Amino acid sequence: MPGPGLSGRPGGAPAWQLSTPVALLLFNRPDTTARVFEAIRAARPPHLLVVADGPRPDRPGEEELCRRARAILDGVDWPCRVDTCFSEANLGCRTRISSGLNWVFSKVETAIVLEDDCLPHPSFFRYCEELLARYRDDERVMAISGTSFHFGRRFGPSSYCASRYPHVWGWASWRRAWKRYDVAMSRWPELRDQEDWLPRVHQRRWVRQYWREMFEETWSGRMDTWDYQLSFACQAHQGLSLTPSVNLIQNIGFGPAGTRTHRRNRFAEMPVEAMAFPLVHPPELRRQADADEATENLQYLANSLPVRLQRAWWKVQRVAGSWARRRASGRR
Repeated sequence: MPGPGLSGRPGGAPAWQLSTPVALLLFNRPDTTARVFEAIRAARPPHLLVVADGPRPDRPGEEELCRRARAILDGVDWPCRVDTCFSEANLGCRTRISSGLNWVFSKVETAIVLEDDCLPHPSFFRYCEELLARYRDDERVMAISGTSFHFGRRFGPSSYCASRYPHVWGWASWRRAWKRYDVAMSRWPELRDQEDWLPRVHQRRWVRQYWREMFEETWSGRMDTWDYQLSFACQAHQGLSLTPSVNLIQNIGFGPAGTRTHRRNRFAEMPVEAMAFPLVHPPELRRQADADEATENLQYLANSLPVRLQRAWWKVQRVAGSWARRRASGRR
């Protein structure tokens, strides 16, 4: 029986089949890699590109873990071209993933990208492939995200909305968009020193402060990461990322072995849902400001004073409403 989002077509026509290349980024976690690989295996992409970092010399046993993670590729048992870009030395998150994606997009025009801890729902692949085709020539759209951090909240009837924030727990893009990516963030000093640039991008003061700090930390090299550079590219080019109306990715990598996900939080292993097809497209593609504000409050500004005050006010309203209902009920 076809999986969710992969139903057969009328008249006995074959079920939908993935034709987009898939890039898998892995390191030293054979357990999570095996689960993500099985999801890729079920989707049967015709082209698999695998990027792997090498072991750190001061971590006993890591060389064996890296070897076992790479050996999972021996399970490719469908017609598939497999290309690998393995580093024997440890390059670190920033250099390995950015250079690996440079390699991926030098080989293919489009790719669906999964890291070794990002477990996709089966319908994720079709969702990405259809939007890659639809927005192939739309320079505004720079990424297609598989993660929704809205916990079931929807922002209209469409299957996805446009955001300024690219979420990279399972995503897809084009070579034409990746060309705008610069791991060194060379334009940051120039834009940082323009007093009106961040205020034009972000109207909320606390949001501006957050991104100024993150971009400065990333540009200076104090943060070993590759994904804030993608956020910077989207903001610098007024680009859009497409966010699904339902969450299609579970991050199964929270724990001591995680690179940046050492402690479990509300985003660990978020529930996933099937994307319904045919996709419902927005009548006009423009940034969904209320969805972005919800993302900012939940993901970026969860501990900031304005958000804490807003939550406290909502709690006061809930308690007051409950008290009023009980009092009214007691009078009857």
